[in-house]
Amino acid sequence: MSQKVAVIGAGLSGLTTAYYLRKRGNDVQVFEKAGRIGGVIETREEDGFLYENGPSTGVLGQPEAAALIEELGEACQLEIADEDAKYRWIWKGDRWHAIPSGLWGGITTPLFSWYDKFRILGEPFRKPGTNPNESLADLVLRRMGKSFLKYAIDPFILGVYSGDPSKLIVKYALPKLYNLEQNYGSFIGGAIKKSKEPKTDWDKKATKEVFSLRGGLKSLVNALGEQIGADRFHLNQKNLTVEYSEGKYQITDAAGQTFEFDKLISTVGGYALRQLFPFLPADKLAQIEAMKYARVVQVSVGFKKWEGMPIKAFGGLIPFHENRDILGVLFLSSFLKGRAPEGGALLSTFLGGVRKPKMVDLPDDEIKALVEKELKSMLGLTKWQPDLLVINRYQHAIPQYGIESAGRLQAIAELEAEFPGLLLGGNIRDGIGMADRIKQGRNLADSVTD
Repeated sequence: MSQKVAVIGAGLSGLTTAYYLRKRGNDVQVFEKAGRIGGVIETREEDGFLYENGPSTGVLGQPEAAALIEELGEACQLEIADEDAKYRWIWKGDRWHAIPSGLWGGITTPLFSWYDKFRILGEPFRKPGTNPNESLADLVLRRMGKSFLKYAIDPFILGVYSGDPSKLIVKYALPKLYNLEQNYGSFIGGAIKKSKEPKTDWDKKATKEVFSLRGGLKSLVNALGEQIGADRFHLNQKNLTVEYSEGKYQITDAAGQTFEFDKLISTVGGYALRQLFPFLPADKLAQIEAMKYARVVQVSVGFKKWEGMPIKAFGGLIPFHENRDILGVLFLSSFLKGRAPEGGALLSTFLGGVRKPKMVDLPDDEIKALVEKELKSMLGLTKWQPDLLVINRYQHAIPQYGIESAGRLQAIAELEAEFPGLLLGGNIRDGIGMADRIKQGRNLADSVTD
């Protein structure tokens, strides 16, 4: 049965939700505070460079992501990163080191101590943890050792969450890792056993490959927008009024027009819920608002002629212990086509994060100076003459699934039970990656249809 559904937020979660709702015959209206759709996804072309303000790539970690791209057809052509993306670098001391990918590399790498290299041999035999609120740092120290925390997990978390492994709760931030230990008893043994389990054709779509799209990630946004229909978007809605009465939801837009809906789906950040939904109990909202967000600066830097060291890799990450001014850098033109002129390079550099949030407040000149200093010294550049340099600041870049997570998820469940027809999605739950957002959007649409 067709229902009238409002979706608040036209980022990837909201667009995917609206797409599947429309596909199943529902009457959908999408409300977005910005003047465009796409949320943090924004592809730009300038002077021969194709860069992203926001996420630059995704990972096909969920079958739903691959399925959606397939459904959208020619308008959304998948681009799998080339072989260089398989190489990842970690900074230690005064140089980059490749993350080891095999037994010999694991033995010879200077990233980890000999003590921990021998200790890792016992990882399959250690007992699983019993604390559901164990931090990632505590888990890694317990199972792997200090050097693995410093030079593998810490930079990985900086690259994914811009976070602090001592503050992230494994069960919520990295549920697949948590489940390996809980279900199989170990990371190593669990990964081996899981790789041998039979997979359905659906499961095989989750190839875990790094991807973008021909023409950039805007292709996904544009294709979804076209399928949903331009007449179903309400943009520049900075002051929506939402009310709940007798099982229905009324939304009054910026022009004063009121719409009534059977279902209301929110995909906005936790920090925006209180203003949008004044009828929701304050104590429940406080539990959701307790989740912190990383503040991040992204600096896109392009060179028409690259004169630094060879950068045939996905990118490099810098452990917090190394006390540098950047979190990491992606070498986008090394593994995606058409990102820079031939012989040039496109880099995406990140600063700030949970442990250095004040970086976001620095003026542009200081950020430029820091990026110049770090990239020159770390990438072998003797001169600094970028042909592109774009700074973007994100006050709520990445949610941190910390100790408040159990209470936050319980509050969400209680609010949805108390207000029938209300569904709370977005990055307050279900993961932070593009594939996670797509999976959630499809599931939200299923919830309405079911």
